[in-house]
Amino acid sequence: MLNIIFEDNHLIVCLKPAGILSQKDYTGQDSMVELVKDYLRVKYQKPGNIYLGLVHRLDRNTEGLMVFAKTSKAAARLSKDIQKHDFNKNYYALVCGKLKDSGILVNNLSKDEAQNKSFVSNQGKEAVLEYKVIEKVKDISLVDVNLITGRHHQIRVQFSYIGCPLYGDVKYGAKSLNKDFLALYAYDLRFFHPVTKAEMRFSVVPKGKIWDNFFKLTTK
Repeated sequence: MLNIIFEDNHLIVCLKPAGILSQKDYTGQDSMVELVKDYLRVKYQKPGNIYLGLVHRLDRNTEGLMVFAKTSKAAARLSKDIQKHDFNKNYYALVCGKLKDSGILVNNLSKDEAQNKSFVSNQGKEAVLEYKVIEKVKDISLVDVNLITGRHHQIRVQFSYIGCPLYGDVKYGAKSLNKDFLALYAYDLRFFHPVTKAEMRFSVVPKGKIWDNFFKLTTK
């Protein structure tokens, strides 16, 4: 069942659980696009094809907030804002290893389509993020990440590159206790409404698994 955070005539914001694709791929497995379309089809009793604009993506095992456009006009305007960096996304990440309390990571990233992985290279596109450590427990840090650019697997690659892979991210060098859990959560979205131009902000706190242990520490 979809967890809808906000909906109007132009947008729909919902929580994506881990294990669900953002967009349908060759596997034919469930995706957020198809799930949201089904929700709209039933709610508004719309037969036939339904338009839904995929504005941004989250990795399959990343949880958190996603916004979809219900009209092509809204999709175009939000996509333009993303290109201008007027669409802001913050993530919580659990990062392994020794990490400075805050910093800015800047690298060029290239994508290997065959392996569905990205890596740091001199030929790639610039990737920039800011981070701040909120809490540390042994060798794991709860980190607030402000994603400046939106490259493929960016947060995962950049932290792995400095020797601090995300907890559970075996693809980029971490040990995992659960193959379906990636310690990355899109908890905050800030953007301007594509029609009214009102400032929109949505924020949630991760629940379950090891997230609860860290957030109990930060609220003491």
